[in-house]
Amino acid sequence: MLTRVCRLHGCNDLRIEEIPVSPPGPGEVLVAIGAGGICGSDLHYYQDGGFGPVRVQEPIILGHEAAGTVIATGPDASGLAQGDVVAINPSRPCGNCPYCAQGLFNHCLEMRFNGSALRMPHEQGLFRDRVVVGAGQCVRAAPGILVAEAACSEPLAVCIHAAGRAGDLAGLKVLVTGSGPIGVLCAAMAALRGAAEVVVTDLEDAPLAVARQMGATRTVNVAREPGALAPYAADKGYFDVCFECTAAAPAIRSAIESLRPLGTLVQVGVTGDVVIPLNMLVAKEIAITGTHRFQPEFAEAVALINSRAIDVRPMISQSFPLERAEEAFSAAGDRTRAVKVHLTFG
Repeated sequence: MLTRVCRLHGCNDLRIEEIPVSPPGPGEVLVAIGAGGICGSDLHYYQDGGFGPVRVQEPIILGHEAAGTVIATGPDASGLAQGDVVAINPSRPCGNCPYCAQGLFNHCLEMRFNGSALRMPHEQGLFRDRVVVGAGQCVRAAPGILVAEAACSEPLAVCIHAAGRAGDLAGLKVLVTGSGPIGVLCAAMAALRGAAEVVVTDLEDAPLAVARQMGATRTVNVAREPGALAPYAADKGYFDVCFECTAAAPAIRSAIESLRPLGTLVQVGVTGDVVIPLNMLVAKEIAITGTHRFQPEFAEAVALINSRAIDVRPMISQSFPLERAEEAFSAAGDRTRAVKVHLTFG
């Protein structure tokens, strides 16, 4: 059997190709992918050939946000049956390294992650019509949940982990800088966890409109209103927590300015080295914490989508069939009109 794949051969060199797909083996299932979300890392691979030290060195099938329908099961693939709609967890820690032994699976030394160019050979991704995965990677979607909703489980898991790094958010004032997919989902998590206020910033109106649908109590276009955050910096700051989702130096500075003493900056966005106002960080005793991927949170993300406690539908801006992949990537890179763009598969 052959399956179509979306494979990147180099910067702006995206090809739809066919490769063989084998029947599922022991503990495996064959999934017909229905929807796959284009992530920021996919865009960086496509537009720039990578990000930071992570570079595409060989052809790679992109995609790590995906869901589909089980069409065949191998021996011992317990808990799943033909016809089940499942979200696919792209994270496959080894289970044996020192970090896995401590339960820190997201820091696994031998992590395999679908669609990642970090390792050589690269870990191939999920943008394909059919894929064989481990049954343990699959979490069932509830009846009535769209496959496109289930495909948002991976970015939501990232934001659940980020919310956990922030601690108890009940009654707190929260700032989210950047309203891309991760920003709007962080806003949704803050609202779900009982934040009293959730203020979201961005440079574009379209993603801010989505943020308002997903839990923001106020949105600020900092390109059009560059001084709008200044009142929040008065008297040493206002917010208790900031989820910084841009990794842009001006946004990091405004976050530190707007956080009150003893506030927490959760750095979600990633980039290379940036300049930060260290004196202000120290003087206000702000805690800065990183957040990296997820592991147990993936099942929680699916459960939140299944119950629609987090309704991800507003963030799904457009969907394109696989044969229009280049158009989909172009749309995903246009923040004036898109938050999350999906590829769909036949």
